[in-house]
Amino acid sequence: MSSILLKIENKIAFITLNRPDVFNSFNREMALLLQKTLDDCENDSNVRAIVLTGNGKTFCAGQDLKEVTNPELNPGFRKILEEHYNPIIQKTRTIEKPVIAAVNGVAAGAGANIALACDIVVVNENASFIQAFSKIGLIPDSAGTFFLPRLIGLQNATALMMLGDKVSAIEALNLGMIYKIYPTGIFEEEVNTLATTLANMPTKALGLTKRLLNQSLTNNLEQQLALESDLQIEASSSNDYKEGVTAFVEKRKPEFKGN
Repeated sequence: MSSILLKIENKIAFITLNRPDVFNSFNREMALLLQKTLDDCENDSNVRAIVLTGNGKTFCAGQDLKEVTNPELNPGFRKILEEHYNPIIQKTRTIEKPVIAAVNGVAAGAGANIALACDIVVVNENASFIQAFSKIGLIPDSAGTFFLPRLIGLQNATALMMLGDKVSAIEALNLGMIYKIYPTGIFEEEVNTLATTLANMPTKALGLTKRLLNQSLTNNLEQQLALESDLQIEASSSNDYKEGVTAFVEKRKPEFKGN
């Protein structure tokens, strides 16, 4: 069975990490296939929102350590980072469609940081996050040192990365690490509702908003104001803007097409 499952339904691409026997940990095959799947979703005009989740009771345990401890299989850490995880993070951030991490269980190591790189992170009540790297003498990767301090502050991020503490769903919410917690029994339903809402919104504007947020991480105020001006002009040229204004004037619900 494929290590990555893809289902496209109602303009939503559901991507499932599918190695449940090893807690959906990444090997080279799964990492490369996830990249291809993200590319396919980016290029498919029928996809207007993406959900990333895990099969079973775990979201993702990070790197499959059996791969890196097997001399015949081990690609080496440089290749793992530069060919596996870094492209996944870059693709997740540059796809101009909303990407939801639906964290259904433990998210550890690279699995945690891939989730935190998504646009919106929602979890079930049994989910948890672990910056597990220090437990085996490694440093956080997969952009964890970039995103986590920006989400929860330098002090909290430092403590979690150095100590490797498990963070429960409620602790993650209180820290500002995630958007919402859903009860396990209605988790899939709530994720579908969230994804459906996003898939029916003006995709062009959402994509431009994502581009602005990415640039805000490095821009100064003057640069950000200039970019807002440029992208607002682009947004105002979209069919969705015309539909939104017309629907507002006509006092009806807009029917956005995503362009």
